[in-house]
Amino acid sequence: MSIIDWIVLIATLSFIVAYGVWKTRGAKDLENYLKGGNDAKWWGIGISIMATQASAITFLSTPGQAYTDGMGFIQFYFGLPIAMIILSVTFVPIYYKLKVYTAYEFLESRFDLKTRTLAAILFLVQRGLAAGITIYAPAIILSTLLDKDLTLTCIVIGFLVIIYTVSGGTKAVTQTQKQQMLVMMGGMIIAGIMVISMLPDNIGFIDALHVAGKMERLNVVNFEFELSDRYNFWSGITASLFLFMSYFGTDQSQVQRYLSGRSVKESRLGLIMNGLLKIPMQFIILFIGVMVFVFYQFTMPPVFFNKVEKEKLEHTVYAEELKVMEQDYELVFNEKKKELSDLVLAIEQNDEAAIERGTAEALALEKRSIEIRDEVKALVKKSNPDAETNDKDYIFMTFVMDHLPIGLIGLLFAVMFSAAMSSTASELNALASTSTIDLYKRSLFRKGSDKHYLNSSKWFTLLWGILAIIFATYASLFENLIQAVNLLGSLFYGTILGIFVVAFYVKYIGGNAVFYASLMAEACVIYVHYINSNGTATGWLEMGYLWYNVVGCVLVVVFGYLLQFITKK
Repeated sequence: MSIIDWIVLIATLSFIVAYGVWKTRGAKDLENYLKGGNDAKWWGIGISIMATQASAITFLSTPGQAYTDGMGFIQFYFGLPIAMIILSVTFVPIYYKLKVYTAYEFLESRFDLKTRTLAAILFLVQRGLAAGITIYAPAIILSTLLDKDLTLTCIVIGFLVIIYTVSGGTKAVTQTQKQQMLVMMGGMIIAGIMVISMLPDNIGFIDALHVAGKMERLNVVNFEFELSDRYNFWSGITASLFLFMSYFGTDQSQVQRYLSGRSVKESRLGLIMNGLLKIPMQFIILFIGVMVFVFYQFTMPPVFFNKVEKEKLEHTVYAEELKVMEQDYELVFNEKKKELSDLVLAIEQNDEAAIERGTAEALALEKRSIEIRDEVKALVKKSNPDAETNDKDYIFMTFVMDHLPIGLIGLLFAVMFSAAMSSTASELNALASTSTIDLYKRSLFRKGSDKHYLNSSKWFTLLWGILAIIFATYASLFENLIQAVNLLGSLFYGTILGIFVVAFYVKYIGGNAVFYASLMAEACVIYVHYINSNGTATGWLEMGYLWYNVVGCVLVVVFGYLLQFITKK
């Protein structure tokens, strides 16, 4: 990056941290620190909820997801508006009525202490690991692109977050997320405008849409039902609904965002705002990825987007093989570019025969280019068995660094760092709240003063921040970063949601039954994932991980009902 880009990046991040510390300095009591004084307005709550979910993984992975697989990932969010309505009607009023600090306090009044503690521990395990991924995911990409040490990048992101989160608690998180969201969406929209403006002179916006459509990148909705398919209409409207119910209704990192509202009405409006705006926001980010794909149909893309691994390969005995593959890739690209130019002309002339022929030729050439990319990835793996060959997450930022002007590159890096900081701050804040309220204050040290628990919350924030940095340092990449977070959530969210579903809607089931039912359900979810991950699942057990949320939730209810029936007998 240039000096100007570094100035833009450092100035943006420094302002956000300094603003967060200054604006929220001097929290005097535990309630003000953990609930922000209950003065958040609905639009602030809505922004905070969206910023918490929109981590750097969203901005790094989602464009790459659209580049390789099209717009189908948007179906993952179809259940979100429904979930927001259900939570606004049921969960929010009860949380406010009981004046809880965390979602898990409610479980003790409904069941018992051990059920509350179990739910809190499940959350701490899941969210503690996720906090590490939230730091690690952008750090490994950014450290590679910036040619900086991975550990140093993890420490920088974690340290910046710790500064203002320890200082101001919930209010600091909410305040800084307003600026971070402005930087994130502003930067992405500018990048989207730039990529469209950089298309060849003979390719207009409508032409770009035609190319994307013919190359199967505008496949928004798939109505075919298949359990093993991660993203279709039915998984989005059902399996994702369960995930979002759990994430926004029982995950303290989100519950804490709307518990800071002035009233039930403000919190409800904040949730509804998220439900209405989240799908358009994700659509925009995915669409930017599609436009990057169209751009690279007319501008030669790298055969492998992870430049560091490619450069390593160029200095091995496989360098000559790589050179031959790159030459083949360039030949295929030039032929495909010509076919697509002819296809655009055929569309303008409404020549159906030429359109059909050109589409078939372009798709065949695209398939061949993917095969060459796979051959290069195999060569990278052959040269270095430890190398990460999935380069989806490098696609968007490679475009940024290679083609965007000076200054804008720094802004887009600021987008990624801001997104990482935003989500991590919410996670650390929630982890500290749950550790203090549900474990330390409730079970370990019950006679402390308000000042003591305030200081404990700050120490827990620092501790979880350090643990997240350590975990990030030793983490490893999954198939795709955004899928890693969704998988991790799906392993635990279903069970947690099942506990809350029983608490709210199934009065027949008591504390002992739901406690043991939760343990049994979680064991089943882990087993189902195990047999799916090693390819031994058959029949209805063969499913995409989003369905784990449904499985976990339903099993808690079923096992709970059976155990309650048996014990009563």
